[in-house]
Amino acid sequence: MQGFVAFVLATIALVVARAAFAEDVAVPVGLQAELIAKIASYDKSFVERAGERAQIAILLKGGSADSSRTAAHMQSSLAALPAVGGLPHDEHMVTYAGGGALAAYVKARRIAIVYVTPGFGEDAGDIRASLEGVNVLSVAAVPEYVPKGIVLGFDLVSGKPKLLVNLAQAKKQNVAFKAEVLKMMKVYE
Repeated sequence: MQGFVAFVLATIALVVARAAFAEDVAVPVGLQAELIAKIASYDKSFVERAGERAQIAILLKGGSADSSRTAAHMQSSLAALPAVGGLPHDEHMVTYAGGGALAAYVKARRIAIVYVTPGFGEDAGDIRASLEGVNVLSVAAVPEYVPKGIVLGFDLVSGKPKLLVNLAQAKKQNVAFKAEVLKMMKVYE
């Protein structure tokens, strides 16, 4: 009996620990891809930022199975879409090597969108700081990243997708959403 009780307590502790550290994707990745494709057209700076073809970086956290799975799903979901923000597009998988390297990559490749997969909870502040002054739309797979400085994210509210925006960071990254879409978003300042 003591062995069973110990097993149950250990299992509960594992579940609680996993829940405390898990970074769950609230909105299905395929739906996130569709929303990104539509929302990009509401960013007044998107076409100028992207040029003739939108470049999208999908940020991977090395060693994270959740990050890899989400990245692969996002890449295939975006590849199935004819346009993002009204433009043809390419997706690039990028393994995170620090904020400075990310900013340099975004500038060199003229990346229009950086999609941040799960696993970056502790790095979100570094990503935010490194993208200040960089002309790019950052998008979070995990809703908790938006208050930490990722510009756009998605959450579920009463079973429906809710758009989240960090307006202060959006301004620092030259992202300017039209008023009609801002009205539908939960805004963080």
